[in-house]
Amino acid sequence: MALMKAPENTPVWVNTSRCKACDICVDACPAGVLSMKPEASSVLGAMISVVAEEACIGCNECELSCPDFAIYVADKSEYKFAKLTDSAKKRREAIIENNYRLPEDWKEQ
Repeated sequence: MALMKAPENTPVWVNTSRCKACDICVDACPAGVLSMKPEASSVLGAMISVVAEEACIGCNECELSCPDFAIYVADKSEYKFAKLTDSAKKRREAIIENNYRLPEDWKEQ
């Protein structure tokens, strides 16, 4: 089995054909990088979305928590990850409070 190579300049990406939209990865992400978005073709009516890739801290919590092996995080040797900021923590709180979806009126602080 070959090692998966990260898309260039991408810290986290999703194989939506494997994702069942369970939102476990959204809950696990401490930086508010992931969010659910409406998706009519999904069984649950939503799909995972990377909403703030520049805020990814490379913790791998999303990848490790995914029961379907549908989300991947770049190797630290391939990508320079961000530090966890107060703004990222606030975005995460807003996503969790809004049913795992980034509020439409969200503005970075």
